[in-house]
Amino acid sequence: MKETLVRDEKALKKAFISFLLPIMFANILQSLGQIFGMFLVGRHLGVDALAAISAFFPFFFFLMAFAIGIGSGSSILVGQTFGAGNIDKMKQVVGVTLAATTLLSIVVAIFGGVFIETILRIMQTPENIFAQSVSYARILFFTLPIMFIYMVYTTFLRGVGDSKTPFIFLVISVVANITFLPILMFGWFGLPELGLNGAAYASVLSNLITLLLLLVYLHKTQHSLRLDKTVLQYFRLKKDILSSLLKLAIPSSISMVAISVAEIAIIGFVNVYGSSATAAYGVVNQVGGYAQMPAMSIAIATSVFVAQALGASSTEMIQKIRQISVRLNYILGGIIIGIMYLFAQPILGLFIDHAETLSIAKNYLFITFWSYIIFGHMQTVTATMRATGVVLWPTIFLVLAIWACEVPVAYFLSHHTSLELNGVWAAYAITFCVNFIAQYTYFQMKWKKKTLQVMLRD
Repeated sequence: MKETLVRDEKALKKAFISFLLPIMFANILQSLGQIFGMFLVGRHLGVDALAAISAFFPFFFFLMAFAIGIGSGSSILVGQTFGAGNIDKMKQVVGVTLAATTLLSIVVAIFGGVFIETILRIMQTPENIFAQSVSYARILFFTLPIMFIYMVYTTFLRGVGDSKTPFIFLVISVVANITFLPILMFGWFGLPELGLNGAAYASVLSNLITLLLLLVYLHKTQHSLRLDKTVLQYFRLKKDILSSLLKLAIPSSISMVAISVAEIAIIGFVNVYGSSATAAYGVVNQVGGYAQMPAMSIAIATSVFVAQALGASSTEMIQKIRQISVRLNYILGGIIIGIMYLFAQPILGLFIDHAETLSIAKNYLFITFWSYIIFGHMQTVTATMRATGVVLWPTIFLVLAIWACEVPVAYFLSHHTSLELNGVWAAYAITFCVNFIAQYTYFQMKWKKKTLQVMLRD
């Protein structure tokens, strides 16, 4: 971390926002690309095709959780080593992470592809969308290594404080996906009409092209993260780095797995109300990406800046970084969520022209979106702790909040009260509040008293 940032809080705030904006724009762009896909599917292939994607997503997220955990762990290690100026150690982190990611992605791809039918049955996927969900899912699962490697490379770049390059290549990915999507779905230019499967193939092709272009760019610019001989010589499961990586990745993965398994249970509660409820669940989750965008983006920026500050032994900056992130969460999150409430009908109407589905979706949005502000504050707290290597208790609190609160509350309210389906949506808001109270209490009473040290040393 530069000395000017250590001494000057205004410079720190400017650097934080400069790093944050490309992440937010990237999330907006990625959501727009996904929304365009949902629009095409919903409007041209029908509500059943839309529901088929929605039914598959929780299980896909469950398996993606492992890659997300490794990616978040590696970004912290990359940030700490880069902040300390130890480029060789940083390259070791990159090589070990790539080796672990490659191995993991192959295992996950095989597991997901083989067991998807059984899992979707357990999730009570409606019969009218079952075949479409299975076909769509298998395409994505068997090409997961491409997606996993692309994901971790973007986290490497953010770990060294570069959020602009991932944004530029995300633009390429989204443009490619939007281009391929109608061509493959509708069979333009003499190609076969693939329908919903075309959406899966478009995603795969855009990720592959973007990954290859990114690797070429890093090589041509002699970037410190380029895939060179130094990185390749560390393409192995080196014990000390793997141990630190797993210390960060496993709790993060457990957190994501807990969330995704809970979503599998939740969508089981939703599915019993029919494919209209399933489609509404999928659409609102997609739109909710915008509502949660400030929280997730600010958490990424907080994690990177705190990790670099710790690597540079600038622990006095950590509190200032967190204060900046909390203020931005309430300002940016409040603006976006306010817009969602004011324009809920036209926003949801972009994807849904079915009256029952639209009504369900509006209820979901109105009941839950206010609590995303609380979610955002909680994210800044946990991002700060995780960036310093404190991961166990934040994970325990999250898992308890989900499985001791969200799932049983969703079940009880939807099965044993007059709220019915709306009880599922209410459970999300209740859980965000419970988790925030637990995380913030630990942060104030325990974390602030800890002596903070970097995780990797020579």
